Amino acid sequence: MKIVVTAAAPVEAVWDALRSKDKIRHWHGWEYEGPQGGLEEEIDLIYFTEFTEDGTTLRLGSGDEFVLEAVDGGCRITLTRAPLDPDSEWAAYYDDVTESWITFLNQLRFAVERHSGEPRHTLFYSGTGALSPIEALGVPDGDSFELDLVGEQLKCDVWYRSAHQLGLAVDAWGNGLLVLSHIPPGEQKPAGASMAILSLYGATDRDALDARWRAWWRERYPEELELP
Repeated sequence: MKIVVTAAAPVEAVWDALRSKDKIRHWHGWEYEGPQGGLEEEIDLIYFTEFTEDGTTLRLGSGDEFVLEAVDGGCRITLTRAPLDPDSEWAAYYDDVTESWITFLNQLRFAVERHSGEPRHTLFYSGTGALSPIEALGVPDGDSFELDLVGEQLKCDVWYRSAHQLGLAVDAWGNGLLVLSHIPPGEQKPAGASMAILSLYGATDRDALDARWRAWWRERYPEELELP
């Protein structure tokens, strides 16, 4: 399984974003704190506990491998997932991790193209159910549009699309990014799974935004998603 993203940035800049602990915080995952630690501990575990480097190739302890290559217009990032080990304790989450990597690589591209070296703040929401947040928000067809994002009429451009995800660059939020994902109920996810990650920059009022989004989200997704 390969995930390929091309960023309009030099290979050196993308490699730095991939190997600088401080800069990984600008695109990997979202901010959180839990009983086992938070984003900082997650970054340490994934990127700096077990790894090997060879030029601009990074192989993680999980077996996932990043390869960075210079191409016309920038840097091609290829992530090759480690083969599924059905006996692993993580086997049940293999597809979830793949979806996460799709999100994170597109957040990496956003960081190096639009906010090089700039810190971000994030808001995160998850829940179960058959309703897709993409449909709930009434996202129209097309690549650029005005959209009512929970009480704000905002200019949005499609940053990426995948089978289960939509990324929107939002002019507001300090030129921010909204990632929406949905897996409908089925054998893999009997209760369904939806998530939203808001990446915010500059002087965006995070508390006010969180209050609106949390109320909107909990009305539609009263049951939180159990994350690995």
